[in-house]
Amino acid sequence: MLRTLGPSLLQHARARLARGGVLAYPTESCFGLGCHPASATGLRRILALKRRPMHKGMIVVGADWAQLAPYVAPLNREQQARLADYWPGPVTLLLPASRRVLPLLRGRHRKLAVRITAHPETARLCRLLGSALVSTSANLAGQCALKTGRACQQTFGHAVSVLPGHIGKRRKPSTIIDFATGRVLR
Repeated sequence: MLRTLGPSLLQHARARLARGGVLAYPTESCFGLGCHPASATGLRRILALKRRPMHKGMIVVGADWAQLAPYVAPLNREQQARLADYWPGPVTLLLPASRRVLPLLRGRHRKLAVRITAHPETARLCRLLGSALVSTSANLAGQCALKTGRACQQTFGHAVSVLPGHIGKRRKPSTIIDFATGRVLR
């Protein structure tokens, strides 16, 4: 479990992210593939590994709002207060993307999918790394999401660093809601 993420493994994960590398880590319903959200190299690697179309965009998860805020256009106080209705939890919100967000991250959209995770291992990983992470399901596009670190290693080999841990109890991926309209997209 990530509770036992030792200093050497944490140092390895940080170094991997700094080089644009990809991590596989447990989330609420499956293992996720992640990189630093501002890493064009990491984003390209994830898209290639998954064989995912570039236009779809990806989710960014964090342990708290401070980790997500750099990727989102400023919100007013009322909007920020409303975030507490959803987070932490398995709800991904579409919020206006910051102008600094890489197109590879948001895809063809003007909004970015973000979530403050309630999965303790994912939240702890983000806190230890001091950063939000990209979080897209660990799978090849169109195939079932992988549920174990071993499955990630078998599928992606040395192209990813698999972190130990267990996924949450959710059977389905996070709900996606357009924050401005309240429309549920998934």
